[in-house]
Order: sequence, then C-alpha cells, then structure tokens
Amino acid sequence: MKNRILWILALASCPGLLYAQDIEKRLQHIVDSFYQAFPQTTGIMIHVASPDKKISWSYATGYSDKATRQQLTADQPVLIASNTKTYVAAAILKLAELRKIDINNAIGPVISERSGVLLQNDGYDLNAIKIKHLLSHTSGISDYTEGDYFDFVNAHRKYRWTRNEQIERTVAITGPLAQPGDTFKYADVNYLLLTEIIEKATQKPFYTAIRDLLDYKGLHLNSTWFVDLEKKLAGVKELAHQYWDRYPWDSYELDPSWDLYGGGGIAATAGDLAVFFQELFEGAIVHDKELLELMHTEVLNGYCLGLKKLTVADLTAYYHGGFWGTDAAYFPAINSSISVFILQKDERDKGGAICKEVVAVLKQL
Repeated sequence: MKNRILWILALASCPGLLYAQDIEKRLQHIVDSFYQAFPQTTGIMIHVASPDKKISWSYATGYSDKATRQQLTADQPVLIASNTKTYVAAAILKLAELRKIDINNAIGPVISERSGVLLQNDGYDLNAIKIKHLLSHTSGISDYTEGDYFDFVNAHRKYRWTRNEQIERTVAITGPLAQPGDTFKYADVNYLLLTEIIEKATQKPFYTAIRDLLDYKGLHLNSTWFVDLEKKLAGVKELAHQYWDRYPWDSYELDPSWDLYGGGGIAATAGDLAVFFQELFEGAIVHDKELLELMHTEVLNGYCLGLKKLTVADLTAYYHGGFWGTDAAYFPAINSSISVFILQKDERDKGGAICKEVVAVLKQL
C-alpha cells in the first residue's frame, strides 16, 4: 500500500507524463473502436509524431497473418508501396540542393540512354519533359500499370520484373498522353525514371543513394529498406501480411518486383514512416527552405512533388498513400505527422477516418 501511494505521488509530480498517458489512451480508444467495428480490416497500425505536444506514439491491433492469427505488433514493417514516391522525391530535391541536378532541366541527358531511346522512339520529346514533370506526374507519359498489368501479376505471382521491362511495357501500351505540364496523370513510370536520374547523378544503385541522401542512419530509420534490393537490419521483424480480396492477394504470395523500382518498393514501420514525414517537413533532410516549399507547392490536381495536398479535419495536410492501404500525412498547423496502415486494402478508407479523428484530438491540445 505504501509503495502504491509513493507511485501515485511520483506520477502527480510529473504532469507531463500523466498528460501523455491520457492522450495515448484517447488515441488508442479511437483505433480500438475502429477495429472492433471493422474487424475485417485484419490489422491496424498507427504512429503519431507530434513533438510540440510531446507525443511519439505507436500502436497496433489485430493480426499480422490471417492464417495463423498471429498478433500484430506496432514495430512490424509492411510494404508501403507508393509512399515510396515521397522518399524518391525528397532524394531528388536533396540532389538539387547539392547542385547535382536542376529539376527544371530536361530529362533527356539525365535518364539512361536505353530509356531515352525507348521514349524518343515512342514520340516523346525529351527536351520538353523536365524533371519536375516527373515529380508532379505531369510528364504526359503513359504507365506500365495500365491495361492488363494487374491480371498478369495475378496470373504470374512469382514473376520477376525488371525496371527496364516495366519501362518497355510503358511505351508498348500507348504513345504520349499529353504535352508536358498540361495534364496530371498519376504514373509509376515517372518515378522509375527518377530512380535512373538518381543513379546517374550519384553513380550508385538508387536504393543505396536514397538511403545515403536521406540519411536513414542519422534519422534512426532503422526499419526502412527497399525489399529484395537491400537487407533489413538485424533485429527488424518480419513483414506483416497485407491483403486484397479482389483476386485475392496476400502480399507474401507476390514477388515484390511488380512494385519495386521507385513507384513503390520500400518497407517500413508506421513509426519510421511518420518520423520520415516529420523530419522532412522540419527541414532535417532538405535544408534549403525554398526547395522544401517547392516540394509541397501544388502543381496540378492537388499533387505537388511526391506529395498531395489535402484537407483533413479542416486542416491542410501533405499526404501520400500506398497501394496496400498505407497512409501518411504531415499537418503544418499542428506540426504533426500521422501514419496509418490498414492491412486489408479493401478497407483502406478506415485509415483516413482514423486519421481524421486523431487530428481532431490533436487540435484540442
């Protein structure tokens, strides 16, 4: 009894600790309530990074594997798919900061010779397409994911794609969709070409260059890597399973090369993804304020450079999502970043709903 009284008195002398515990309980209640209402989500993972409010909170509920009913933990990584694009864009802007490239320059001299020939022969003007057009999906280039791509992936689940093959598929499908800068068309091929630019500028494999440019080590992004291209660090847990009922798919059944070379490819924990967003917007990666502002300046259709501008709970958010149901956003008004992973892609809208409720709580603090 005496020890319990001393413990209570100790807590009373640390109001910040009590405050943090209370907030975390409120946030956990939000997530638990969603999972109880929608158990078909399979698993929900979240991280909230809000340094001004002294919050760095990870949580998970549900299962990491439907078959074994293994309990999901907050420190498990997942495939973040198109969230990878924000990392690629940040690496390109870091190269611009280092004066290795200029995003207003044409792509012709800075992509691979092989890709240049393919695109030119398909009718693309490589002098008109600028690096910034790739970043903002306004290049007018069609995408390899069009047509029967997903049906082919489904029928050949262990097929090993190469980046070159996906770029070849792009030009095989159709010619130019629009003049550069005129039309927004979200296309993974833009980011495959950006990884070629990274390689040419650094003389390193793009995944190694991105790791170095973004300083994973310095930012303690120890659970972030390109699957199959890099080895995960010792001690990092195995990937959680991710699901899509359309075919149906379990992420473990697919060779990750179908979404690997810059349009997707990174695996990370919810904590690492939210911290990356927070550090990026706080200027810890791209230090040049003008370049960083350019990254979150809308170009067309709400898309900026590797980010999309949204409104969530009446606040401006800079966001990106990923195919499997991974979402991350930074909210400048409250200097906070939130990542939410829904392991069942078919239920990914629950991630946005959870984020909205979490933001509502943070706004009150």
